[in-house]
Amino acid sequence: MPKTKVYDMTGKQVGEIELSEAVFGIEPNESVVHDVVKNHLANCRQGTQSALTRAEVSGGGIKPWRQKGTGRARQGSTRAPQWTHGGIVFAPKPRDYSYTLNKKVKRLALKSALSAKAAEQNVVVIDAIKMEEIKTKTFKTFLNAVGADSKALVVTAEKDEIVIKSARNIPGVVVTFANLINVYDILGANKFVVDKAALAKIEEVFA
Repeated sequence: MPKTKVYDMTGKQVGEIELSEAVFGIEPNESVVHDVVKNHLANCRQGTQSALTRAEVSGGGIKPWRQKGTGRARQGSTRAPQWTHGGIVFAPKPRDYSYTLNKKVKRLALKSALSAKAAEQNVVVIDAIKMEEIKTKTFKTFLNAVGADSKALVVTAEKDEIVIKSARNIPGVVVTFANLINVYDILGANKFVVDKAALAKIEEVFA
């Protein structure tokens, strides 16, 4: 079983913990991880782009000149796509880009991402992430103390407004909860900083 040290918020080691082999010790599957990240990005797309086709632009109701005898190419409307101010060919319209993946695929990708972080020694376990007041400077000091000064994903067991508000102005730091972790955020972080209670929840759900 992979092991890691447990720290308090001052950066002092207070113990050691064994990580679940089923969650943090598997062989990462890069293909599945790629599929899940692609799915995440597709699901994040708004799909609100819209342009006008030749049927929707205003004007162009009359034939600009007669069909024959002018020496010019025949035209039926000044709002055809080749004209300035004409409609757009195959104009983009609002659509839903999201699609679903098998639950087993998403679960495997998450375990692969966590195992990769554990193999790189980038999982930092904290005995308890608690703050008395909203203070960005205090939270920054905590991250520096545990070696997670940039691009850290901080995971708490439950929603904690004080922690969220203390971290939200620190560039590269994302705070989430044990039941909301996703592959995209894990891969985007240099350090996976997790509360001990949150770690227990993650292992309970995904082991």
